[in-house]
Amino acid sequence: MAYSEYLADRVRQRLKPHGISDEKKMMGGLIFMVNEKMCVGIDMDKKTGNDRLMIRVGKASHDQLLFKRGSREMDFTRKTMRGFLFIDPEGFDADDDLDFWIQKALEFNKQH
Repeated sequence: MAYSEYLADRVRQRLKPHGISDEKKMMGGLIFMVNEKMCVGIDMDKKTGNDRLMIRVGKASHDQLLFKRGSREMDFTRKTMRGFLFIDPEGFDADDDLDFWIQKALEFNKQH
């Protein structure tokens, strides 16, 4: 599994107060479950070798969040997975930016 333990710790610290129900190694990375649902994932982009976040934001928020710095469509199967976004490092290196994405994922998680 290719992912950064440093990034995993940063995500874990932010999700801990919200009750991480599980961590699962899947999709070549690490998935954080909250309320028994996928909330945030991390892995390494095979093309660039950079860390990236996988954020579940829901279809309703997908298009508006797609234009945030570092955000791009998630396309594991060469087909866009609406409601999920990849976030490249320029979108989460700063703590405030990581906090933003974690909050968006938690907001969707609570609603569904």
